[in-house]
Amino acid sequence: MKRKSISIRAIHEGLPELMREAVDDFADHLARVDNRSAHTVRAYVGDIVSLLDHATLMGCAEPADIDIAVLRSWLAKLRTLGGARTTLARRAASARTFSAWAHRVGRLATDVGAQLASPKAHRDLPAVLRADQAQALVLAPGDEASPVLLRDRALLELLYATGIRVSELCGLDVPDVDRGRRVVRVLGKGAKERSVPYGLPADEAIDDWLRLGRAALATPASGDALLLGARGGRLQPTIARRVVSGYARAAGLPHTSPHGLRHSAATHLLEGGADLRAVQELLGHASLSSTQIYTHVSVERLRAAYRQAHPRA
Repeated sequence: MKRKSISIRAIHEGLPELMREAVDDFADHLARVDNRSAHTVRAYVGDIVSLLDHATLMGCAEPADIDIAVLRSWLAKLRTLGGARTTLARRAASARTFSAWAHRVGRLATDVGAQLASPKAHRDLPAVLRADQAQALVLAPGDEASPVLLRDRALLELLYATGIRVSELCGLDVPDVDRGRRVVRVLGKGAKERSVPYGLPADEAIDDWLRLGRAALATPASGDALLLGARGGRLQPTIARRVVSGYARAAGLPHTSPHGLRHSAATHLLEGGADLRAVQELLGHASLSSTQIYTHVSVERLRAAYRQAHPRA
């Protein structure tokens, strides 16, 4: 059996005891101390299990045996297997995070990962809708007052109005919506809280949903969840993604996801003259560099318009 076909769990179980304990403690640290999401923890654990398995094959019995040569050998092997630059960059970041943690807790004498150069990830410009396309999408559910359609309108309006992540949207509770100030309180990555304003169309959609739709879907298990699924539980991100892509398809628009609406909202804010740091705060980006990609999107759209319209382009 080829090793790459073995599951991460099976590889984890086959690690030397000290290696296995290290990755388990690292996962616990990510979840409990760094408050990373379950998805992020799984990604880190998968990378570090792969690293420790490679280190074991190179003769390491415990994390203390790992040096920079092992890390570079691991990345080189992944590269020869056809790993994309983005994947290699992520795995290098995982190795550096693990190395820094292992050094802090005494499992590594030195932070060997600090010496590891990261493959530069290629960043494609995110696809965004034009303003008229975004408007067509949020209006796609129509005027029918059925509970699910009212929910869908509120979902689409909120995603585009605020630019919040789909996980943040689905995590909203009714008390998180300040109708008086038209602001939502969002719990973002790393349990960081921020307040994000929204406009009148989104407020009207929320009002219709809360007055006319939510009670029809609510059950005792609904709790305070703002958006509900068809059976009354908290709306799940997978369903929200399905809602967005379905209405985009019905409206004849390019394939669009909740993250595509987030990209679109950010780009339209900047094109409308919003300050870059204000957009950073609204999106919940830890680094301004994450927000700056949207300035490139705006420039590309400007160039495209220029090439199409200017007689001497």
